[in-house]
Amino acid sequence: MMMTIATAQENPFFRPFDTPHGTAPFNEIKITHYEPAFEKAMAEHQAEIGRIAANPDAPTFANTIEAMEYSGEMLNRVSSVFFNLLSSESSDEMMDISQRLSPKLSEHSNNINLNEDLFKRVKAVYDARHTTGLTPEQIRLTEKYFEGFENSGATLSPEGKEKYRILSTELSMATLNFGQNNLRETNAYEMLLTREDDLAGLPESVVDAAAAKAKAKDREGWLIDLSAPSYIGFMKYSTRRPLREKLYMAYNTKGVKGGEYDNRELVQKIVNLRLEIANLLGYKSYSDYVLKNRMAKNAEGVFGLLNRLADAFGDVAREEVAAVATYASEVEGQPLEIQPWDWSFYADKLKDSRFGVNDEMTRPYFELENVKKGVFGLATELYGLQFVPNPEIEVYHPEVEAFDVLDENGDFLSVLYTDFHPRDGKRSGAWMSSFKNQYIKEGVDSRPHITIVMNFTRPTESKPALLTFDEVETFLHEFGHALHGMLSRSTYETLSGTSVYRDFVELPSHIMENWLTEKEYLDRFAFHHETGEKMPDSLLQKIIDASNYNVGYLTLRQLSFGYLDMAWHSLTKPFQGDVRTFEQEAMARVQLLPVVPGACMSTSFGHIFSGGYAAGYYSYKWAEVMDADAFSLFREKGIFDKATANSFRRNILERGNTEEPMELYKRFRGREASVEALLKRSGIE
Repeated sequence: MMMTIATAQENPFFRPFDTPHGTAPFNEIKITHYEPAFEKAMAEHQAEIGRIAANPDAPTFANTIEAMEYSGEMLNRVSSVFFNLLSSESSDEMMDISQRLSPKLSEHSNNINLNEDLFKRVKAVYDARHTTGLTPEQIRLTEKYFEGFENSGATLSPEGKEKYRILSTELSMATLNFGQNNLRETNAYEMLLTREDDLAGLPESVVDAAAAKAKAKDREGWLIDLSAPSYIGFMKYSTRRPLREKLYMAYNTKGVKGGEYDNRELVQKIVNLRLEIANLLGYKSYSDYVLKNRMAKNAEGVFGLLNRLADAFGDVAREEVAAVATYASEVEGQPLEIQPWDWSFYADKLKDSRFGVNDEMTRPYFELENVKKGVFGLATELYGLQFVPNPEIEVYHPEVEAFDVLDENGDFLSVLYTDFHPRDGKRSGAWMSSFKNQYIKEGVDSRPHITIVMNFTRPTESKPALLTFDEVETFLHEFGHALHGMLSRSTYETLSGTSVYRDFVELPSHIMENWLTEKEYLDRFAFHHETGEKMPDSLLQKIIDASNYNVGYLTLRQLSFGYLDMAWHSLTKPFQGDVRTFEQEAMARVQLLPVVPGACMSTSFGHIFSGGYAAGYYSYKWAEVMDADAFSLFREKGIFDKATANSFRRNILERGNTEEPMELYKRFRGREASVEALLKRSGIE
């Protein structure tokens, strides 16, 4: 008995965190704490749910919906820490724990969503929601809970519910395995260069980073891997075409080479499980099931957008590809068919030739500390926010920094964690997440703990972290998501922050990117890391002039991902074919470069097979239409106009999912978004 008590006292998840702002005490958390904490948390949550379901009083919003909303506090506490670290600070042991937890968490979720007595109470509140004096936000929350139960099989027969339990548990495990295979294969690949000849064309920044990677692993030479700074830098600058091909194939054959990390069977399993769940719930396809609660409404709405943009940008894209191919042939002195591993190399050279600008020219002006000041400073200029480092807040890795975010009047708004550089155990890409979401309970506004995680160029022994233009753009993008989370003013966590429709969530992130080609903004932070001199006006103008370079190609590339996602999730019959063949057919309409035998995107397409973007990848383009339209108002009123910024904050950033997103957008803009603003910004019209 004494041992059990001691363990309970030592496990930090067993009690609310007694830390600054209730932040996670990462210094106290051990990997052995997770599973006992999950077991206790699930038991506590199930007991809470049991009491709600068995309540003899008539169902009301307070004793049913609100009671459910405030249940599971410990489970939220342990889940947020574990799953955030599973992405940003993972290990084989963490992955093993996730494998053991996945079926248990699926069962726990199903025990709630398939509880008949609980659903009867939810339905009773739902049916009376317009006649019982509820506020609009309470009505919205009630509708979300009802939809959640309905989408999770609550209306099914007993046999159907049992089938749903089995399918959802299998799907949860399959998506988890997909992501872990992808992470492990990405981390396992190394291309060690030992001859200086193999560094031909690489700028000093890429060479120094490769040398540092090799040194960190006690290797002689220069190490190139599949992390974004390493891969992109090599593909853009290396003159060693065979090595570019080798690296390209390593990156684009992840999950399709056979062996323990092969994801082809998992792709088939995931899409078929999703289809079976959709059919079980009465839908013809998974996209029908998902899109009913999106701004696009249905597959026709999605394809309408994709096709409109494919038509608008198609000719421009093909002209751009032809121009790069012609340039490459001229450089090589003979006809050259551009292959995918050639594209970044020759496209960047042509850009430099046309506009006199490339990443190595701009990189010295994008030193990370200055960029941080620039990004944070934009939020200060627009919304009055202040970012104060707080060393009292524990972090999960020495490279992570924690900030108190304060409103213009000094009131505490949020904690913000920043995590910038790649390392073993961190998945690729960039993302925003939360360790705690915002909500109001008993009159107290419980403020959020937000994290932004990226994989930017590391500092070297001789230089600080100098970012590419694209990395700065990514920082602004993820910071836009962070603002959406940090500025939330919702009563209920389920409706707060970024808990919005997938095709609306990218608006606050996309719009932030617009400032990066505004001279008035760049002048505030783009200083040379050695001389402190402001970026020359001539270089700034080159950036602006080149901002739409290859916009057609980039648009069709993004559309190809949307078409692929919709192809997988618009299936109405189980998939039994070849993954690569299916993929090629799905992307054929917007295919611009030769199809490479052996290459496959689907088997590493984490957004749709292990993330939350299934039947939703189109949302990036959907939001781009809105962000171009929204930013056109800033252009009209002034890019730092306080009234426009305040309207965007009050109507978009603070409101979360408390109203239909189109109503929020129209309140800000005065009308629905128009695609014309995107075409104009892109130079198409």
